[in-house]
Amino acid sequence: MRVLVTGANGFVGSATVAALTRLGHVVVATTRNPVGNAIGVGSIGPQTDWSSALTGCDAVIHAAARVHMLQDLAPDRLAAFRAVNVEGTLQLARQALEAGVRRLIFLSSVKVLGEATGPGLPYQHDDAPSPLDPYGISKREAEDRLREIGAATGMEMVIIRPPLVYGPGVKANFAAMMRAVQRGLPLPLASVTHNRRSLVALDNLVDLLITCIDHPAAANQTFLVSDGEDLSTTGLLRRLGTAMGRPARLFPVPPAVLQAGATLLGKRDTAQRLLGNLQVDITHTRETLGWTPPISVDEGLRRAAGGLVTP
Repeated sequence: MRVLVTGANGFVGSATVAALTRLGHVVVATTRNPVGNAIGVGSIGPQTDWSSALTGCDAVIHAAARVHMLQDLAPDRLAAFRAVNVEGTLQLARQALEAGVRRLIFLSSVKVLGEATGPGLPYQHDDAPSPLDPYGISKREAEDRLREIGAATGMEMVIIRPPLVYGPGVKANFAAMMRAVQRGLPLPLASVTHNRRSLVALDNLVDLLITCIDHPAAANQTFLVSDGEDLSTTGLLRRLGTAMGRPARLFPVPPAVLQAGATLLGKRDTAQRLLGNLQVDITHTRETLGWTPPISVDEGLRRAAGGLVTP
């Protein structure tokens, strides 16, 4: 198949391009600026011209986005997210329709559903959206508009909502956690054993994206994705240490004390990611597509550790 991948130099996009190429597909890659064989499309928004990249394509994997940032200095964050994630996506969908593209796969986010789940109550694929931040709101709005286009035109839309994605080259909080384990820093997280978080290895997410380019049952579906094994924060750190050959140095502090300290320091969001639950149920994905995550959590962590770049 001839597949357009947007955001082809990004974390997910670059891995998707590589995997599609290995499988023998014809890949058209787009990036903001021309890089190698990639087509530069400039800034993504309502005026982006995707037409030259779309010619002859069977499917589009839309991985480009304005991503969630902890330090976001935009004066109007929601407007900035909407310009790229909503209007840019709609521009791509309209031009893909004109070019005769049959299917568009949209990389959304679990943040469309919210920021946390109750104990033992993972998100389901058909739960009502409840985004809480501008990034999640923009992804939800893009999903809704894509479904409207699909319903009106017959173009097949596939929406994939991943939780935290990790793998070689991962950045931000997950990279910081790996560096802490690598350096043997003592972490006060030995008692955070009762929470559960869903994660997805980069290779598992890419495998699902590629499965969806031509699977007949994927048309007009919304899929949650994970490694199929949810971990506590303590469990994740210990298994990450095993993957890195550097056992995690953890000491116990009651989670309530950690929560209180984080609140005093204005770090409630960080505490939620470390202490709270965020789980997804991938039963619908498994049953609809006959799909199973191809690599385990431990293999995913080994691959992520192998790609760690220490500043």
